[in-house]
Amino acid sequence: MGRRPRDEEADRAAIRAAADRLLAGTPLHSQSGKLTASELIAESDLRRDVVYRHSDLIQDFQARVKAQDSTPIAMQELADENRKLKTEIDDLRGELRQEQGRGKAMRMIIAELSLELEQAKAELEGVSGVTRLPGPR
Repeated sequence: MGRRPRDEEADRAAIRAAADRLLAGTPLHSQSGKLTASELIAESDLRRDVVYRHSDLIQDFQARVKAQDSTPIAMQELADENRKLKTEIDDLRGELRQEQGRGKAMRMIIAELSLELEQAKAELEGVSGVTRLPGPR
C-alpha cells in the first residue's frame, strides 16, 4: 500500500487563502503577520516542501506584497487611526494644561478674595455700634 497522493487543488486553495489573510492583515496561524514567504507557509498550515511545490503562488504573493507597498491594508488603517488618536491626545493635553492654568488662577483669586473678606469683616467689627450676628447653626 502506498501513500495517498496529495490533493494539489486543496493545497493551492490553502496557499491562496493564507495569502489573502496575510495581505488583509487577519492571519490565523502566523505569529507576526509579516508579508514574507515564511509567514505564508506558516499561515497556510502546510509543510514547507508542499508550499514550495507551488512556486507560482509564492511569486504571486510576493508580487501582491510589492503592489501594496509591503504593508497590509488593515495595518495601514490601524497606523492611520493611531496617528489620528495621537493628534487627538496631544490636543486634549493642551486643553488640560490650559484648564490647569485657569484653575491655578482661580485658586489665587479665591485666596485673595478670602483675605479681603476677612479684612472687611475685621474692619466692620471695629466700627462702633455694629454688633456681629452669630453664624447659622
